[in-house]
Amino acid sequence: MRDLTDKEIIESVRKGNHSDFKILVDRYKNKAFSLLCSMLRDKMDAEEVLQDAFIKAFYGLKNFKFEAKFSTWFYRIVYNSALSRLAVKKRKIEKEMISADEDLNIADEFNAGSAEGKNLSEFIKGLIDMLPENYASVLTMFYLEGMTCEEIGEVTNRSVSNVKILLYRSRNALKDKILKQNYTVELL
Repeated sequence: MRDLTDKEIIESVRKGNHSDFKILVDRYKNKAFSLLCSMLRDKMDAEEVLQDAFIKAFYGLKNFKFEAKFSTWFYRIVYNSALSRLAVKKRKIEKEMISADEDLNIADEFNAGSAEGKNLSEFIKGLIDMLPENYASVLTMFYLEGMTCEEIGEVTNRSVSNVKILLYRSRNALKDKILKQNYTVELL
């Protein structure tokens, strides 16, 4: 049996074969969950937001016009759902303004179990997760999800040039964190 395209699956769901939506769920759940974890930093919240995003996507399929790829459209729902969750939480401290004390506490907590028993990709993912959510999300989408700057722009509602600037700043923030906390030893 050949693999169905997203368009074929969507058309089938629109015709009443609602169980076919599970194919889309299986196709996109892991990448979307990874994005949500990097933004929300809480697996329980990420699971809940992911479920909400799939429900929104399911009910929104009737209005989907195929002007963009389904994955881009869906990731935009995921991204906006995460932003809504963050707004509801009303974080008391902006991640971009982490004080020196907090930065050291996070580094100590991460160091406690990071180098032992984790592989390099998990270690790097942990470093990305310590960045502000806008930096972590763009790095996750670009490097871990393989999205283009254009797709990230559509998801985040930013221009391509703004995405490139944010990606540049995100890389520098990650590099600074590696150098500042002397993580180069773990990475070598």
